Amino acid sequence: MTRWLCAAIVCWPLGNASLAADATTADVTTVLVLPFENTRQEPRLAWMREGAALLLSDYLEAAGDVAIDRDERIRAFDRLQLPAAAVLSRASSVKVGQAVSAVAVVSGRLELVGAELVAHARVIRLDTGRLLPEVEARGPLADVFEIFRGLAQQLKGAATPPIAVSDRVPPSPQVFELYVKGLIAETPSAELAFLEQVLKAAPQFDRARLAIWQVHTEAGNHLRALDIISRVTPASRLSREARFLGALSMTQLKRYDDALQALRALQTEQRSAAVANAIGVVELRRFATPQPGRATYYFSQATELDPTDGDLFFNLGYAYWQEHDAKAAIYWLREAVRRDPGDGDAHFILSAALQQTGATAEASRERELALRLSSKYASWDAKPAGGDPVPRGLERLDDELSQSAARVDLLITANGQREQDTLAQFHLDSGRRAYEREADREAIDELRRALFLSPYLAEAHLLLGRLFLRGGRTEDAIEALKIALWSEETVAAHVALGEAYLQAEDHTLARAEADRALALDPKSADGLRLKARLGGGPW
Repeated sequence: MTRWLCAAIVCWPLGNASLAADATTADVTTVLVLPFENTRQEPRLAWMREGAALLLSDYLEAAGDVAIDRDERIRAFDRLQLPAAAVLSRASSVKVGQAVSAVAVVSGRLELVGAELVAHARVIRLDTGRLLPEVEARGPLADVFEIFRGLAQQLKGAATPPIAVSDRVPPSPQVFELYVKGLIAETPSAELAFLEQVLKAAPQFDRARLAIWQVHTEAGNHLRALDIISRVTPASRLSREARFLGALSMTQLKRYDDALQALRALQTEQRSAAVANAIGVVELRRFATPQPGRATYYFSQATELDPTDGDLFFNLGYAYWQEHDAKAAIYWLREAVRRDPGDGDAHFILSAALQQTGATAEASRERELALRLSSKYASWDAKPAGGDPVPRGLERLDDELSQSAARVDLLITANGQREQDTLAQFHLDSGRRAYEREADREAIDELRRALFLSPYLAEAHLLLGRLFLRGGRTEDAIEALKIALWSEETVAAHVALGEAYLQAEDHTLARAEADRALALDPKSADGLRLKARLGGGPW
């Protein structure tokens, strides 16, 4: 059994669970800092809610921690259907921390006491469930950088060497205020106005250029995005990231030769999965007819550099489909759905490849799952006979140069199928026990291990759906429960999906699931309870 456990490792970046008597966070490796609360609704501190999270994250990183970045935090809020500016309860803070696989979550509050800014912060350790004592730092508002450096030092503890001034910090509090106001602006035009003021006041502050690149890119203004990112100098700490983003802009502008030159130079300097993937995307797009071996070579290299990212495996399988190699497409698309069982595009293309190889029954099953996951595949299916049902342009291009701290590292050796099945059952049992004692994070980890080894394990999807439902992740719950039902239709899965739809306030779909559960078992207590909760309303 020990050999099996070492063969399938899910590597979350966890810190040491044992804490010193003074309960510091000196051993934290992955930390999420939430926007601070402006307790007295002081107008002068409205922008500082986000600013506090950014500054404290920067100083904790300078002290050696890995801080979850703002974009990843916002994605987690969105997935949990939380407003980006919400002040979170402790339970919601834990949910967000779990969603990004943080070891610790830092929350805090701000207030003005006379002429002083007072910042309070405290840590929730997710690995031990401990709420650590609150710490405080204060000083004149003009000394905001020193205040948060001091706060970070207290969070890290006296044993930590003094935290150096972070080179990510703007040259002045005034510039920092403009930068934060740009990030939290409600419209792209307002965001650009603030960020352009930042560059006028501090031309060397390249973080503003990256933010402006993002605004232009999201608006489809790739020429303007390329212009702003090209102004990052080679001496800048952000030079490599800027060159990568510039290559992505050139790709969108169809300047493929220039993009390849920039990407290959980056890859020569330091090998990166994101860069290899981008080269593969360029190779796939630059020819009207895919050139065998070109894109697939780079996508294969990307999967070797980062075996955890399902999008890289999707791109490799999709490229093989474009090269008319159905067997290779099947192999790599199966690897993609091992990492992300809810990847509808991968399931649909896998069904097309299986159909082409004569595996009709399996192809139908994969197509059925794709249709459950999204209605868009019905229009793909409706293409004229003889035409390719798989659209062009599905390849995935990521603008994150470094691997996400929250990504699960799912590396396994080539075990035999029986050994994998046994190991999957072991992780399923562990996940079930953790679910029952409400150790949700541990349960999710174990179930993901099980699903990596056996992607269509119905009970694992059902438990995962229930965990997401319990954690308020309604959309994730619905996706997991749809796959559970596709894998094996059960009363429990119909009831759980009905509860998820009820949580999403879709009473029509919730009622349909209750009816399906009762059709399978008219005496089901859970099905009858769900039906009673739905009542006799107009839906």
